[in-house]
Amino acid sequence: MQSKEIKKSNKLKLQSENQLSQRSTLIWRIVQILVWLVGAGILFNLVFYPTIGILLFWNILIPIAPILLVVAVGVWRNICPMATNSLFPRHMNLSKRKKITTAQTSKLNLIAIIALFIIVPLRHAIFDTNGLATALLIFSLAVISIIMGYFFEWKSAWCSGLCPVHPVEKLYGFNNRLSLPNAHCTSCHRCVTPCPDSTSGINPLSLKKTAYHRMAGFLMVGGFPGFVWGWFQVPDRMDITNIEQLISIYKMPFIGLLISSALFLIVKKIIKEDTLVAISAALSVSFYYWFRIPALFGFGIFPGDGMLIDLSNSIPKWSITVTVITTTLFFFWWIVVRNKVKISWVTRPKYATIRKKQ
Repeated sequence: MQSKEIKKSNKLKLQSENQLSQRSTLIWRIVQILVWLVGAGILFNLVFYPTIGILLFWNILIPIAPILLVVAVGVWRNICPMATNSLFPRHMNLSKRKKITTAQTSKLNLIAIIALFIIVPLRHAIFDTNGLATALLIFSLAVISIIMGYFFEWKSAWCSGLCPVHPVEKLYGFNNRLSLPNAHCTSCHRCVTPCPDSTSGINPLSLKKTAYHRMAGFLMVGGFPGFVWGWFQVPDRMDITNIEQLISIYKMPFIGLLISSALFLIVKKIIKEDTLVAISAALSVSFYYWFRIPALFGFGIFPGDGMLIDLSNSIPKWSITVTVITTTLFFFWWIVVRNKVKISWVTRPKYATIRKKQ
């Protein structure tokens, strides 16, 4: 009896520690609003000042995102502008708060990955060079996120379901070391099971309940490293006028996806699952920065593509080589070599009281 009381007391104490104070909640709300305003500002520039907008979005914001997901995915989960959009109906008590099923979530997760694989290559044909097209893409995703938040409870349908970034969060955030308080959910309504935010050590292969889960996990862990590598083997093209040229921008990413998927199938029986996920994550993010950092500073494979500032005549090329080798070593150390302590991205808030129907 006493043991039960002690356990109950410890549970209540833990829940109390996981709650944000009014001051902390206010700070997080201010940060969320500021980040949302930054996003709105980028959207404005994409429409009216596309050169600046493209620079801000594709060459500053997006290159920062992968390392943020690796070292502090919980920060991103708390401040993501799309999450703020999705949760607006809930915070305003407008949401219909439908509970999503595990089967529905698994389908949304697979759709999110397919969307990721379709949208990313289109950067070469449209989005990297067309500010208005990028603005329409962002606006469309924002509308979808709000609609999902209007119909479904909390973060279940968008943040944990249909968002194309969520599969990458689960891969890159595998060896998370920073568990923050949940700055969106004031209490846990069990809106999705398992909750990606508060489930320790969650990764793309965690769930195997449905065929959709298994396919989604395979595509991300097996296929994503090759997809990232292949994407950087294609130049930006503004002259696509037929289906053959359109297919050409998908060719290398999908060849890379097939090769890394085949390698995954070969080694998955001899390497532990957690190690496979870690290697996949490290390879994917390392490939990204191996090619992206040189491109940002004028040393890319395709001159001018994705360039932030041209330093090719100002700094030696070896300095860029040293930088990308250093980032690769860091990611493999951070994700693969370090001891894996499975903690959640954010701490679970107290469970909501379920009122019994009279």
